[in-house]
Amino acid sequence: MDKDLSLYKKLFEKNGFKFTVQKRIVLLEIINANTHLSVNEIYDRIKNRNIGLATIYRSLKLFNELGIIKQINIDNLSYYEMKIFSGKPLHIHFKCSKCDGIIDIDNKDLNLEYIKLNKKVEEENNLDVFDVNIILIGTCSKCKENK
Repeated sequence: MDKDLSLYKKLFEKNGFKFTVQKRIVLLEIINANTHLSVNEIYDRIKNRNIGLATIYRSLKLFNELGIIKQINIDNLSYYEMKIFSGKPLHIHFKCSKCDGIIDIDNKDLNLEYIKLNKKVEEENNLDVFDVNIILIGTCSKCKENK
């Protein structure tokens, strides 16, 4: 098992779960995709490995509970991306209303404002903010060119 997967295995075991072959396959698909995937996209990529939708849903639920992945809900559809050990910085999501593509907006200045806003909300309201989702919706550059 490669080094990165051993970290996940330890996390599972620490929390009393088995890191089964099926969970490993689902997780590897998300890691290797390096993008946002819906349940159906994951299923389409691994269905030839005899893993059903129910197993994928259960795995995603557990991954989310353990903080391994992040679930992003856009237009009543859930997408999943890596959260821990991914090396992916804080970012904003952009959804194209024409092609349904999702793009990560990684801008250091915006991220700094994002962090400042979290801190201000926490301080002014005596809260602990654990997660924030910012989703911008519009038309991507490819769709704008194809008008």
